[in-house]
Amino acid sequence: MNPFTESVVEEAALAWLAGLGIGVQNGPAIAVCEPSAERTDPNYRDVVLESRLRGALDRLNPDLSPEALDDACRKLTLAAAPSPIERNRASHRMLVDGVPIEYSRPDGSVAGGLARVLDFDDPENNDWLAVNQFTVAEGQHVRRPDVVLFVNGLPLAVIELKNPADENATIWSAFQQLQTYQAQIPALFAYNVVLVVSDGMQARIGTLGAGREWFKPWRTIAGRDIAAAFQPELQVLLEGMFDKRRFLDLIRYFIVFEDMGDSHVAKKMAGYHQFHAVNVAVEETLRAAQGHVLMDQAAEPGADYDAPRKPGGDPGDRRVGVVWHTQGSGKSLTMAFYAGRVILHPAMANPTVVVLTDRNDLDDQLFATFARCRELLRQPPAQAADRGDLRAKLSVAAGGVVFTTIQKFFPEERGTATRSCRTAATSS
Repeated sequence: MNPFTESVVEEAALAWLAGLGIGVQNGPAIAVCEPSAERTDPNYRDVVLESRLRGALDRLNPDLSPEALDDACRKLTLAAAPSPIERNRASHRMLVDGVPIEYSRPDGSVAGGLARVLDFDDPENNDWLAVNQFTVAEGQHVRRPDVVLFVNGLPLAVIELKNPADENATIWSAFQQLQTYQAQIPALFAYNVVLVVSDGMQARIGTLGAGREWFKPWRTIAGRDIAAAFQPELQVLLEGMFDKRRFLDLIRYFIVFEDMGDSHVAKKMAGYHQFHAVNVAVEETLRAAQGHVLMDQAAEPGADYDAPRKPGGDPGDRRVGVVWHTQGSGKSLTMAFYAGRVILHPAMANPTVVVLTDRNDLDDQLFATFARCRELLRQPPAQAADRGDLRAKLSVAAGGVVFTTIQKFFPEERGTATRSCRTAATSS
């Protein structure tokens, strides 16, 4: 009998997650009436570990009243939406920005605020738990995903595994199983960030609603080197993506919901090359801008500023560098992810981002991508119509994402022939 079974793969996955400092529990052990019970519904219809969620809300929002935290908990767990992807989108917004709540001031007036759900600054201040064989019932269906990762009591990742010794159970059998779960127990996926499938040999990561062509490998752990061929793909994916800091960064900066028209929403996440390229580019941006916009902010107590690792140049030289792409590598989204990270970084003091191209069709294409990613950018981008419009859009003190072509920067007094030659030189 072949000892390499699905349970062996499951145990290996749990061990790799435990190695990252993530707690591990067996699903049946936390059911109602068990000594370690954490679930409250004997019929398995609860998908949130509410005691962990409430504990995290209390810990992360010490200034909010119990009533305000009750309100936040209700909004997180009872949110409604016209479709699973829209529910997921709304939940993701609350994960990143916080839960909108109202509370009473001592004088009796009502104020609004946000209740934090995740601590993005200190990964260890969150509650991490991986549960195997987590039974979920919804409608007439009862399903048992292999591994569910909870952060602060919310199920943020689902991992489905297959037996590598069974030639009929491939990685795509696990993918198809996840499609069944999404259709039959959609409540489990309201908060989902990522989905993982593996047969113990191969491993792929994707998002809610994505087709199999968008489930991709994760080929590096720390981002500096591609993993050796002898390392199991599942180990590389789990250690590379579920490292606590990297997973929180993925949630905060590298998930986008694109409005594709006709009420269709596509959820997308960065591939490993985009994730690490953007992070290095941001490090280099901070280094290159030192002394120009960073010094005062970086010196402030509590400022979110880390000295870049292995700087590529002198501090403050204003030379960030180049990200090299191949065709089909997702250049437009990489640029959007980079812009979103730079815009949110407090050390950059609300920068103005100018996206410069040398062709109108490319300008339109990139603008359309950024416009669909406006939630990631925290603002809608703008497209300059002509030189005067460009001057007006760049006259603001700070902020904004502006698209333009390089031709609009040429001096107006120059002749058409000169401008044409320069355009040709730029294009080449």
